Amino acid sequence: MVNVLGQASDIGTLFRNVAASAGDRVCVYDQQKLSFAELDQRSDSVAAALAAAGIQPGDRVELLCPNGADFVTAYLGILKSGATVVPLNLLLNPREMAYILSDSGARGLIHHAAFDQAADQATQGLDFQVRVRMGDDAMPGMIRFSDLWQQTSDPIPAPDLDVHQAVAVILYTSGTTGRPKGAMLTHANLIANAASVIEVMEITADDRMLVVLPMFHAFAGTAGLLTSLLSGCGIVSVPRFEPRLVSQAIADHGGTIFLGVPSMYAVLLRLDEAAIAQWRTIRLGVSGGAAMPLAVMAAFEDRFALPVVEGDGPTECGPVTCVNPPQGLRKPGSVGPPVPGVQMKILDEQGQPVPDGTMGEVCVRGPSVMKGYFNQPEATRQAFFGEWFRTGDLGTRDADGYFYLVDRLKDLIIVNGMNVYPRAVEEVLYQHVWVAEAAVVGDPDPRHGEVPVAHVVLKPEAAAEADQAPERLRQWCRERLGRHEIPRRFHLQPALPKNAAGKILKRELRRTGEHERGVIAPPNASESESP
Repeated sequence: MVNVLGQASDIGTLFRNVAASAGDRVCVYDQQKLSFAELDQRSDSVAAALAAAGIQPGDRVELLCPNGADFVTAYLGILKSGATVVPLNLLLNPREMAYILSDSGARGLIHHAAFDQAADQATQGLDFQVRVRMGDDAMPGMIRFSDLWQQTSDPIPAPDLDVHQAVAVILYTSGTTGRPKGAMLTHANLIANAASVIEVMEITADDRMLVVLPMFHAFAGTAGLLTSLLSGCGIVSVPRFEPRLVSQAIADHGGTIFLGVPSMYAVLLRLDEAAIAQWRTIRLGVSGGAAMPLAVMAAFEDRFALPVVEGDGPTECGPVTCVNPPQGLRKPGSVGPPVPGVQMKILDEQGQPVPDGTMGEVCVRGPSVMKGYFNQPEATRQAFFGEWFRTGDLGTRDADGYFYLVDRLKDLIIVNGMNVYPRAVEEVLYQHVWVAEAAVVGDPDPRHGEVPVAHVVLKPEAAAEADQAPERLRQWCRERLGRHEIPRRFHLQPALPKNAAGKILKRELRRTGEHERGVIAPPNASESESP
């Protein structure tokens, strides 16, 4: 398969090759089962209809849709037309969606009926070449999606794309330091990353990928969706993360690989033995998107009797840059060595390499690294040390070439001039028998510069002793951490704020401190963590 992906073809053409051999084998397990042949035909029709409506190669077409066969069909159809897919985060408010629609210069919008109101508000004052709605009812000025893919009379486009220059997908990333930026990933970027994941995870046509992470997200978009489409394996699509729903989907369709973020694994630990038995076909759990607490990984592997491999990578890199090899040396706590074709280094503030074991910024080079940020040449320049993309992650590399993430540069807490790494404090908190979830952020302090503050979700069995929890946890930390690392405050929360991919939103937790100090963000502020 890697040799096939290595050909100078675009994603649509590669999928046609896979579909030609896969035929009637099921590609998407959803409320409806969609075969490779059916998906190929439907996406061809979508591409033809978009081209007939005036969408040209390079035009941006936004996609606002939950996981499922319709998302996959629209995604492929847009790519086959030669246009660029801009997946929209389903949790954005209409104002944030409007910014992305405007910034990307969208010429088309395909949205699901469940998001009618958000789409109507977000598109006010914007002009589109084509509007498509996924729903049974006809709407003025819009094409019904089912009509779009059922059309067969329009000629199927055959765009002549330079795969190294043609942008396949634009993914909008974090806006914590300003407006979200659109990372441009070319066909070659995504194909290279999919090929690397297929190789290191040993994915075959016999696998079935459980995709509950949102397909608009980089992790699911490449590791879940594209690797499946280009390897010929099935996609078990689940529309939302609900542990029993996920378990039933695995049992119904024989899922073999589960993709999740650490917070999902923590929640899955609450399943009873009957539900855990439904996971017997899963051969591998994959964790990404954030650091996996070692206590959660150990507990999950023990209860579910399957290995969990941790990997990492930013949206701008495809996104997968490194992963613990399932069949090789697996180092818990590490995000593994680079995947095939990717190079990684630890660089200092001047962009110079540092010795193994020395802290620095994780930087990446390789064929999956983005073309740049859409219409933001200065932001693109600042994101690189020459050819090396700056991930913003603090980490180290060991003598075996395995990488360890310490924290995000932006999350580093400096107490009296000393560095405090939130992940180190969180690892200690997760070891306490009462703690279900934990996140540590820094609050400004007039005496110390900053102080660490812990936000904790207790396990249900600890609820009766919640009054004692802050002091118990403080004592636990005193016995295991340096004095400057001990959280000054413990906030007990019913749940931690998360984005659609299940990643804890530390920016929202910092706002707790802002409210306590009377520093309240203006109501028109635009903030969005990257998935």
